Amino acid sequence: MEVGVVGLGRMGAGIARRLARAGHAVHAWNRTHATAADLAAGEPGTAAHETHTGLVAALTPPRVIWVMVPAGDAVQEAIDSLAPLLAEGDILVDGGNSAYQDSVRRGRELAERGLEFVDIGTSGGVWGLEEGFCQMGGGTERAWAVIEPAVASLAPEGGYQRVGASGAGHFVKMVHNGIEYGLLQAYGEGFEILEKAPYELDLHGIAEVWRHGSVVRSWLLDLAERALREDPRLEGIAGWVDDSGYGRGTVLAAMAEDVPAPVLTLSLMMRFRSRQADSFAGKVVAALRRQFGGHAVKKA
Repeated sequence: MEVGVVGLGRMGAGIARRLARAGHAVHAWNRTHATAADLAAGEPGTAAHETHTGLVAALTPPRVIWVMVPAGDAVQEAIDSLAPLLAEGDILVDGGNSAYQDSVRRGRELAERGLEFVDIGTSGGVWGLEEGFCQMGGGTERAWAVIEPAVASLAPEGGYQRVGASGAGHFVKMVHNGIEYGLLQAYGEGFEILEKAPYELDLHGIAEVWRHGSVVRSWLLDLAERALREDPRLEGIAGWVDDSGYGRGTVLAAMAEDVPAPVLTLSLMMRFRSRQADSFAGKVVAALRRQFGGHAVKKA
């Protein structure tokens, strides 16, 4: 199928490349056109466009345009630019980390114009191109049926689902990220206890042992082993840990629904704590985020 991809950052470029390598025709636009041109030059099956008008004109109806830009104003600006160029039945996909409330509103507003909107929570980070992107979708069944061939190509086997109406995809991804906060914090605290212990412990070796048969083995532990192999005491990483806003959203949703979520809440609080003074736990979390998401870290 044909897919337009708007935004070629870390995730957007990975999505464009994975779609092209699966045999889909990809039409790409990026604010810096050279990025799109480089993609088209190096990736068979892709074409670069300098304007939204050119991208839309190149697609066959019903058009599918995948927006991969930072949440907030950038998403709204992209939708406001693209929507007037589209026709009834065309589909806009927001694959970023937008607030689910915004996705509910956008789905309603675009439906009034005869357009379909799908919000897809996307997980996989910089490893998505190679391993596949886990995807959680919100929108109508009709729109999902149209885009499913592309979604299936992007995801690993069993790694995608339409989870509900507009907003549901980003809501599920928000909770996913809240859980991620808790897992990262648990690993961070555990390795800090080991690092402070009255033994000369090989933290990388311990991570490697735990990867084989232990009940705490996971992909995040695989990444911890990798990070500790590269820098055994994480001396090149500051323990400053940022947050995308989804952890905050998860905590607010828990409060609104009267759900006790102490682990997720305290994990969010520890992100704030990390910005006040360095700690080894913060270093572990920062290192893991760099491993799976390519997030920048401050040097110690």
